[in-house]
Amino acid sequence: MKRIEANDPVALCQMGGKLFHEGDYNTAFEYLSKAAGLGDFQAHFNLAVMYGVGQGVEEDEKKMIYHLEEAAIGGHPVARQKLGCIEGDRGEYARGLKHFIIAAKLGHDRSWEVVKESYAEGLVGKEDFASTLSAHQAAVDAMKSPQRQREAAEAS
Repeated sequence: MKRIEANDPVALCQMGGKLFHEGDYNTAFEYLSKAAGLGDFQAHFNLAVMYGVGQGVEEDEKKMIYHLEEAAIGGHPVARQKLGCIEGDRGEYARGLKHFIIAAKLGHDRSWEVVKESYAEGLVGKEDFASTLSAHQAAVDAMKSPQRQREAAEAS
């Protein structure tokens, strides 16, 4: 609570997420909005979800996309992937593919699958494919830890 009182954006975002999962959407929205205003990209992503499904707020595609873009700029790979899907749905395949490449380079596995399929179809060049593969693997390796590997083995 001390961190929330000090306007720590991470603490505000965590509280907003907790309240959202408890069903207190109005208060969650207040915390997430404050955290997003302080630059927390996870809060932007959470707000995008709220606007996308109309939970706690009125469904609003423009606000959803705005918050996805802010989260993507902050480095949120799932926000990037969702923007790629939106662009694809709009017929903007080249723009969508750029989002998938960025998300894959951040270690997002589903986006990497899209890049691989696009390469097989001739939509991604050899250099882009190679650089994406290298960056994806580096991002995945950077996220490895003995604890995560143990938990993954136990879940299998």
